[in-house]
Amino acid sequence: MTLMQKLLGAAAGLALTAGAASADPALIFDLGGKFDKSFNEAAYNGAQRWVSETGGSYREIEMQSEAQREQALRRLAESGSNPIVMTGFAFGDVLNVVAPDYPDTSFVIVDMVVDQPNVRSVVFNEHEGSYLVGMMAAMASESGTVGFIGGMDIPLIRKFACGYAQGVKAVNGDATVIANMTGTTPAAWNDPVKGAELTKAQISQGADVVYAAAGGTGVGVLQAAADEDILSIGVDSNQNYLHPGEVLTSMLKRVDNAVYEAFMDGPGLETGFRVMGLSNGGVGYALDENNAALVSDEMKAAVDAAAAEIASGALSVHDYMSDNSCPALTF
Repeated sequence: MTLMQKLLGAAAGLALTAGAASADPALIFDLGGKFDKSFNEAAYNGAQRWVSETGGSYREIEMQSEAQREQALRRLAESGSNPIVMTGFAFGDVLNVVAPDYPDTSFVIVDMVVDQPNVRSVVFNEHEGSYLVGMMAAMASESGTVGFIGGMDIPLIRKFACGYAQGVKAVNGDATVIANMTGTTPAAWNDPVKGAELTKAQISQGADVVYAAAGGTGVGVLQAAADEDILSIGVDSNQNYLHPGEVLTSMLKRVDNAVYEAFMDGPGLETGFRVMGLSNGGVGYALDENNAALVSDEMKAAVDAAAAEIASGALSVHDYMSDNSCPALTF
């Protein structure tokens, strides 16, 4: 039995939802699940928007373990799915191996750069959106201490934290920013109990606004904050609705747009490197009926002015990924 046959055989256990056409697009969700109310769910919403507008169908796989990444990619490529979109930096290494084996298949990876001729790499300026919600946190805080809870301790999540701290300090140079990561393995994306524990610990240190960038773990952060009657900040998807009147805002990361655009572009889509930031609607903050009472006119005006300056290049937010440093925060 060849290695390919072994991989395809092992992949039989993956849940593959197939559409009717051989060239249907496909979406692979990262660990944490399709309905994590955050990163993966944003991807799902983009795919569903494509379905509602086109009447098309797509295949999907929800990851259950790290070992399934290559299996999932090969299974979808062998079945004729095109393009194949995957969410999460952890697909980077396996996509670099798999993509050359399927030169006629278009692949799209979110949150990682893979330099292959048939791959579109989509990354976000999360530090820009995080700066904006950091400003809002500082303006809403009464204690002068705010918190950040990340998922897996990786440079990407430190990028969120660093941007957030810069926004906080821009409003209040004397503010204290407490930062904790949930863990160092992929399990950190789906541990709401640990997220709640970290939130309570930060509250005990004086934090009265906590920003979660932790996938499914963030649900526990937002819940604990609401239980303790402090404000929280959601991430990726608009999470304001989870606790109306308790979630100050959500840092929007438009993964939905990345998936939607890939599906709309279809097989043979333009490949290469794409950056989605404030200048092209890739990140932002959420304002709706669930948090309108929490966001003052002064706060909105200040944040919108900063957003315009960042988008134009007049204001630069330090990117942790550029040199793995964060002047505004010590990890």
